[in-house]
Amino acid sequence: MFIQTEETPNPATMKFIPGKDVTGESGKTFYFKNSEEASSSPLALSLFDVDGVVGVFLGYDFLTITIEEVEWQNIKPSILSVIMNHYVSESPIFIEDFGQADQSEDLDEVSEKIKEIISSHIRPAVAQDGGDIIFEYFKDGIVYVSMKGSCDGCPSSTMTLKNGVENLLKHYIPEVQGVSI
Repeated sequence: MFIQTEETPNPATMKFIPGKDVTGESGKTFYFKNSEEASSSPLALSLFDVDGVVGVFLGYDFLTITIEEVEWQNIKPSILSVIMNHYVSESPIFIEDFGQADQSEDLDEVSEKIKEIISSHIRPAVAQDGGDIIFEYFKDGIVYVSMKGSCDGCPSSTMTLKNGVENLLKHYIPEVQGVSI
């Protein structure tokens, strides 16, 4: 098994691509900031056992790991080993049917348009950098989103929001005045 790695715009995160499904469902992502949150994922729990790991993001076909107080050259072999051992053992990614809360609430027309543009245009681009952007709600002209994976805490995420996401949404939806995390 060969696991590719890619640097991300966030120096504290790295993207790991195992060449196999991770969440197994396009658009379905999971972000854990500690082992308690990751209790339903044996893979994420094992990654939190590596000293220095402070975040695990599971995307469709990649993982993004966030570290602190260690250098990548010192921790990367341990992370690769955990991922490889997990896949070789054929253990499940999740120990139960685990999912994030379904956000299929009734949205107004503008919110539906915003959510569609984020899903079709923005999320794929953000995923290339090992992260995710989730629409939370739209109120008083402001689109509220959450950033996950490599985007959470990334020094360039504010620039991404203002120059990319905000401009794109303003272009297609005149009601949008700004974007906020």
